[in-house]
Amino acid sequence: MARASTTSDAFNAVAEPRRREILTYLAGTEQPVGAIVAAIGLPQPSISKHLRVLHDVGLVRMRCHGRQKLYRTNAEAIRPLHEWAATFERYWQHQLLRVKELAEATVRQNPSDVNFIDSNSKEKE
Repeated sequence: MARASTTSDAFNAVAEPRRREILTYLAGTEQPVGAIVAAIGLPQPSISKHLRVLHDVGLVRMRCHGRQKLYRTNAEAIRPLHEWAATFERYWQHQLLRVKELAEATVRQNPSDVNFIDSNSKEKE
């Protein structure tokens, strides 16, 4: 089965780690390409290609200020990604709550194990 184009939608675009890094860097700020290059540490042509993909799927907006191109995230386009990821956040919160409950039950059943753990951690300090 052929892989979907990275420019087909936001989900495919953010599958690439460097694009996620660019989005994180641009969160809440507007930056010129040069600043993005310096922050991410990739050559300018690579950053420009990633920015083009992000722009094509609507995850970033670009405006010209003189000869500079300034980029910023498009929060509305990121919303579907956030909503989708929230499904898994609820799952992991539930899983972590189960782990916490299991640990607390274990401590109630074997309180001497807690003293052993506490004494070992104090020795390491």
